[in-house]
This record gives sequence, structure tokens and C-alpha cells, in this order.
Amino acid sequence: MLLKNISKDKLRGYIYDTRSEMGKAAAKKAAEVINEITKTKEYVNVVFAAAPSQNEMLEALLCENVDFSRINAFHMDEYVGFDIDVPQSFAVYLTEHIFAKTAFHKVSYIGIKGLNTEETLERYTKLLEENPIDIVLLGIGENGHIAFNDPPVADFKDKLLIKKVALDEKCRNQQVHDGCFPTISDVPTHALTLTVPALLSAKYMICTVPAVTKAQAVCDMINGDIGEHCPATAMRNHDGAFLFLDRDSASMIL
Repeated sequence: MLLKNISKDKLRGYIYDTRSEMGKAAAKKAAEVINEITKTKEYVNVVFAAAPSQNEMLEALLCENVDFSRINAFHMDEYVGFDIDVPQSFAVYLTEHIFAKTAFHKVSYIGIKGLNTEETLERYTKLLEENPIDIVLLGIGENGHIAFNDPPVADFKDKLLIKKVALDEKCRNQQVHDGCFPTISDVPTHALTLTVPALLSAKYMICTVPAVTKAQAVCDMINGDIGEHCPATAMRNHDGAFLFLDRDSASMIL
């Protein structure tokens, strides 16, 4: 059940009673914009986030009427040094939750064997330049990050499309809260991430944010000033940004 529509600046948001309803609504919107773009382009370039917050949306997206063979899939961020077969990698998450469950035109992972960090950044920058982003499917972090653009490293005027960043403590703790690592000492300290301008270059941003652990970040995103202290606020300046919340994540703004 839709509980409430919200809006702030250019951002449009929808609050649902449950995570399942939120995920289905976000997937429906994603399918709508994918199908809209395929009317004018042969292939749609879609960036996927990898996190438990995306579970319901990705599951529902697979049930939508979408021609996945016309999607070039990209992944949003990855730990430094992680190849696509490391169990805790975001590549493995995306493979298990969507990339291996349907036939995409092409899937481009950030980390591949045999390349160092600089070579990886150069390779992925070229891919993004050759395939401008149409749609970003994302969430936000407990610290308000988008991708791995934590407040200390987020730059709304970044000239790079992807860069290496140090992860702040709150971000690394979230990986433990999400069950991805047993302790913070197991969480990598650095990652490669699409930058804020790279994400905002997309025509559409479909942001799915469940759970009470994100309630403060959602409140800051909606009610705070726009700035790098809460990177998710950048979406309030985007013409095609849509936010999907459940009752728990929206508990501080209901």
C-alpha cells in the first residue's frame, strides 16, 4: 500500500507499507523508464548497485516486461583488488541476484583478473565514456553515501567518472550490519566507485531504500541542506530522480 507521496526540490518520492511493496514499485518504475528508452535507442546502459537494500527491487524487476537483451549492465562500485569471483564482492552479489538470471546484451564488471588499480580505472572510464549512462538503480548508505562516495570523499564537481576512495568507518560498519562481513576488521578499507557526477549523468535515477537503519540518512537527504556532507542530497537537483521507501526507512519523515 502506498502510504504517502513526497517531493523535495526535483526529487520525487514514494513511501510504501512494506519492503516488498517498495521493491515492486521501484521495479515497475525502472521497467517503465527502460522501456521508454528502448523506443529511441537500441541498447540501454544501466548501472546496478549491489546491496541487500536492492533485493526486493531486483527480484521484482526480473518479473517485469523488460527485454534484458537490450540492456548493457554496469556495476557501480567494488572493493579494491576484488575480482568477480571473490564471494564478498559486489560482482558476485549482482551475478547471483540478477546478471545470471536473465540474458543481458552485455555485462561489464569493474574488477577483472590481471589488471592493477590504475589499469582497472582506465578500462572502466573508457567503457563509461563509450556507453553513457541512461539509468542508475541505487540505494543510499547509512552515512548518506551514494555508491561509495562517502561524505569525506564525495565531490559534486568531480571530473572523474570512477575513482579509488577510502571508506569511512560508518560505511565499513554498514557492511557488517548488512551481514557481508563478520567484523569491521574484515571489511576492505578502499574501493573503486563511480563518482557523484557519473551517477547524476544518467537520465533516470531509481533509488530504493528500505530499513530503519537508513531512517536518519533518509531524513537528512530530504530535510537537510544539499551538499557533500550527505551525498544523497545531490539527487534533489536531478530531473529524473525517484525515491522509493518503506515504512521503516521513512519513519523519521512520516
